Amino acid sequence: MDPYLEGYLWPDVHNSLSIVIKELLAPQIAPKYVARIELYTIEDTSPESELGIMYPDVAILKRRDWVREPAAIYEDAKIPTAPSAIVSSSIPVRIPVVEIRDVANNRLITAIEILSPVNKKNPGFEQYCSKRRTLEQSGVHLLEIDLLRRGNRPPVIGSLQADYMILLTRNGTHKTEIWAVDLPEKLPVLPIPLLPPDADALLPLQQALDLIYARSLYDLSIDYTKIPPPPELPELYRQWLSGITKPSKD
Repeated sequence: MDPYLEGYLWPDVHNSLSIVIKELLAPQIAPKYVARIELYTIEDTSPESELGIMYPDVAILKRRDWVREPAAIYEDAKIPTAPSAIVSSSIPVRIPVVEIRDVANNRLITAIEILSPVNKKNPGFEQYCSKRRTLEQSGVHLLEIDLLRRGNRPPVIGSLQADYMILLTRNGTHKTEIWAVDLPEKLPVLPIPLLPPDADALLPLQQALDLIYARSLYDLSIDYTKIPPPPELPELYRQWLSGITKPSKD
């Protein structure tokens, strides 16, 4: 993982990664299954906390009428002055999820969630936990990909610590498989469960991330001489990151 992708680039990373995951899985699961991207909405009640991430339509601005306003200030003193801007305290954030569905019945078999910052802070975190319980109760396999070091994580993880986490809850097993990945480590190849007796499909997560990095030219938007987005990296990681991002002398 590249920690610089966890900042203002994250919405683009999230959308691009969803598309590439669909592309990598579709040929493996056809013709019995299809991969589709669906969107759901979570209200972000504190968008200003998000590391330079900007949402559209945050404010509706009203321009002052400089011709009439000076005289009107005193004549209409009993009328409240109109605000200069109206800013929403709650921003709807659209989040993509990759769904594996069977062709015969269009039944949702597996949901692949890439966690967003709004999923990992309240009240969005509570909403997300409720959604994951609903999916599990509905008999859906759930793969959760968390490539953000900040924010809350599902309680099923317990005391396990790592920079990044991937969780797979298979329908009917009441068990969760967890991949704990630290920053310098390669992202895993993940099993994607289908209906029995069909074998799991395979998602090479590192390949997916490398593809979107190359296609989107993220290197043109990142200044690797600056520190990455919070949370702060331990000194050992800073040294490691400095070694692999140092400009070439050639």
